[in-house]
Amino acid sequence: MADQHRLTIVTKGRGSVDITDDIAGLVRAGPAESGIAHIFVRHTSCGLAITENADTDVRRDLETLMQRWAPDGDPAYRHDTEGDDDMAAHARSLLTGVSLSVPFAGGRLLLGIWQGIYLFEHRTQGQQREIVVTLIC
Repeated sequence: MADQHRLTIVTKGRGSVDITDDIAGLVRAGPAESGIAHIFVRHTSCGLAITENADTDVRRDLETLMQRWAPDGDPAYRHDTEGDDDMAAHARSLLTGVSLSVPFAGGRLLLGIWQGIYLFEHRTQGQQREIVVTLIC
């Protein structure tokens, strides 16, 4: 059995958005006691990650690393249709990934104590992002 939902997240530009509570709410309201929450973002210039949820410096440092690994406006890039951040955003999407699977039981996500689920916006301008959450039981 599967129960599917769509979430719309509006970002403010490059950075991370904590979506843990959004996903947890769907799990709590879902029809199943246990299963897997599959989370998929329908875009190629943002990504999903499970990372540290207690210290915001972790996410800031991850952004610093992504700037090193996939800098905006690199002259080696050919794809720049939507600006200097275009190809960098696609590369960063590969680094973070576009889907996650998180187990749940008792109507609760089985994340570790210091884990949160984040949407990483890789474009410099704010965007509207769609996330598909499938609860598989």
